[in-house]
Amino acid sequence: MAAPVQRWSCVGKRWVLTYVDGGSRHGRGAAIGFTSRRKRGQSSVAQQPLITAQKSRKGEHEWAAVVGLEIHAQISSNSKLFSGSQVHFAAPPNSLVSFFDASLPGTLPVLNRRCVEAAVMTGLALNCRINKKSLFDRKHYFYADLPAGYQITQQRLPIAVNGSLAYSVCVGKKPSQVSTKTVRIKQIQLEQDSGKSLHDEPRSQTLIDLNRAGVGLLEVVLEPDMSCGEEAASAVRELQLILQALGTSQANMAAGRSLVTLRRHFQRGGDGSPAETQEGQLRVDANISVHHPGEPLGVRTEVKNLNSARFLAKAIDFEIERQIHELENGRKILNETRSFDYKLGCTMPMRDKEGKQDYRFMPEPNLPPLLLHDTASLPPGADPQQVINIDWIRERLPELPSETREKLIQQYGMLPEHSFALLNEVGLLEFFQNVIKETRAEPKKVTSWVLNIFLGFLKQQNLTVNESPVTPSALAELLNLLDRKAISSSAAKQVFEELWQSKGKTPSQIVSEKKLELMQDQEALERVCHTVMEGHPQVVMDVKRGNPRAINKLIGLVRKATLSRADPTVIKKILERKLSS
Repeated sequence: MAAPVQRWSCVGKRWVLTYVDGGSRHGRGAAIGFTSRRKRGQSSVAQQPLITAQKSRKGEHEWAAVVGLEIHAQISSNSKLFSGSQVHFAAPPNSLVSFFDASLPGTLPVLNRRCVEAAVMTGLALNCRINKKSLFDRKHYFYADLPAGYQITQQRLPIAVNGSLAYSVCVGKKPSQVSTKTVRIKQIQLEQDSGKSLHDEPRSQTLIDLNRAGVGLLEVVLEPDMSCGEEAASAVRELQLILQALGTSQANMAAGRSLVTLRRHFQRGGDGSPAETQEGQLRVDANISVHHPGEPLGVRTEVKNLNSARFLAKAIDFEIERQIHELENGRKILNETRSFDYKLGCTMPMRDKEGKQDYRFMPEPNLPPLLLHDTASLPPGADPQQVINIDWIRERLPELPSETREKLIQQYGMLPEHSFALLNEVGLLEFFQNVIKETRAEPKKVTSWVLNIFLGFLKQQNLTVNESPVTPSALAELLNLLDRKAISSSAAKQVFEELWQSKGKTPSQIVSEKKLELMQDQEALERVCHTVMEGHPQVVMDVKRGNPRAINKLIGLVRKATLSRADPTVIKKILERKLSS
């Protein structure tokens, strides 16, 4: 028998050692949440946070993890934050660069009104206090894709502060076991994005693409109120939904472009988006530390540029385990920046932060203070195009995801986890609502078909809702056939598969071609049932002796004889009547 080992598991807000022996676990409390899995053959100590179990004093091996996030969302705007250059993904390199973006002498910034309105709208949706006066600053650092040598941001007085974000996280094995948590928002600030460095390792060179330089960003800083990767990923997903509902950012999380991809594409004369590229408009930096409960916070590390909620959760949980393992073995945690290698499933050091970098923040001399107004402070006779009214934006806030989920639960009697599933997939809620409008089927049945059958096919084929070959009208017609008992449930699934494979056909046409209609002739069905019972006397005897499963076999035989065109419920009633007579 293998020797028992211990794993670090997140229990509530604390990380504790959980005993693992064979397939069972025993520990102080139920172990839920993250458990690290490593590939066979990995020998790095940092990647193997398992140690031989030794009996320890109560509380000695309890750790508390602290997680804070800095989230950069690209603002949905036709032009950049301080210039008139267009914002367009996958344009040819350096084709969308103004004189200001390239930092040519004598050029001045002109603030984009749309970006300011997006920041105010986001702040209001996240329960922030909007500062009527905010300031712009220069953050100095040198990098090849930052031509000016500084970034314009809002360090001293950002546009929004002191907000909150409510999110839901699963606290058990069942999807219905959901707990609502809240993370505080320190601030939301406007800032420029940098350009992009494309590293060509085979040629030992780096090329610069300034198309992204100057694109408007919203930086949302979340306080360190989270304790594991699942909480952080859930908070980011909720923020994504809010930004998408507001229209302030598309908030897609995806990998960027590789230099090899770009070179191959544009050398072939391409001028659009290379097939291999993906758009990413949301990037997350995670700050992580661990400490014993009741003691001061530990030294934190920062994991940079996480572009997937799944990778965010994995990176945070790995880093928590790594830090605990280092401290348990008498080593120190370095204040450093790390990256996440998704192939290996571990974080890797990038650079240390022991010597704090001096960004030499200073006021931006070319931009005056940004002044916002509410209805009470609006100057008389002010031109609406020259001022931004906070109350006007507040009145026009769209319905937020939390409100939409509550409405779905109240209107359709939907389970909370189903309302989350409908909103988490882009376009799925609209698809569901369009089906509801065109069908007489119960909302519960529509929900089941959309989330189980329809979404299952999408996942299997790796398609988005907009790419589905089955339209809401087609699914509604199919559910109408099922609702009026024109076809059976199994036949309905067969029709759906046919709809998925052959465009242009309606469910009614497929039912007619495949002869999938339910038998409406009651007498003919009774004759089939009688024939089946006569041909299987032993099964009939088993039913009469009280075997409840035997009747299911008779139902299956009748359905086989009718080519699945008989309703199992009707068959069961006929068989029960005949068996009792």
